[in-house]
Amino acid sequence: MGWKAAEKLIRHWKILRGDNVMIIRGKDKGESGLIKRVIRSQNRVIVEGKNLVKKHIKQGEGHTGGIFSIEAPLHVSNVQVLDPVTGKPCKIGYKYLEDGTKVRFARGMNASGAVIPRPEILKERRKPRPTSPGPKDTRIEHVLEKTYDAKAGIGMPDL
Repeated sequence: MGWKAAEKLIRHWKILRGDNVMIIRGKDKGESGLIKRVIRSQNRVIVEGKNLVKKHIKQGEGHTGGIFSIEAPLHVSNVQVLDPVTGKPCKIGYKYLEDGTKVRFARGMNASGAVIPRPEILKERRKPRPTSPGPKDTRIEHVLEKTYDAKAGIGMPDL
């Protein structure tokens, strides 16, 4: 269960947090679930309620010890996204629609070619954006101040 970086990282991830996937290899082969977390540094994903392992936790200050079941990460090659029309595992491709939007679609042997929508959970931010300016933020007066004008010669270097 130790942390280990992957030898060759996946550059372009097609599986996203919140996708409905089926496990195609391992002890939970054939079962489906939602992706809870994507660990890009290890090329792994955690599927809700699948690949459960027993974890022995020692009793400490503020918490009790015991044996707990936790979800272990699966390698991304051991899961496939489910086709929204057929409900079978499929590969993912990208294409552009007529209006110019980039979408994911189901591709492969038994795939329907239907558009796979982005998960709703990705529309929420994990860390909310700060609403008030901090001490290191530039004030709006300095941002809007015009310091260079080529026609008037303002801000030109002396050569």
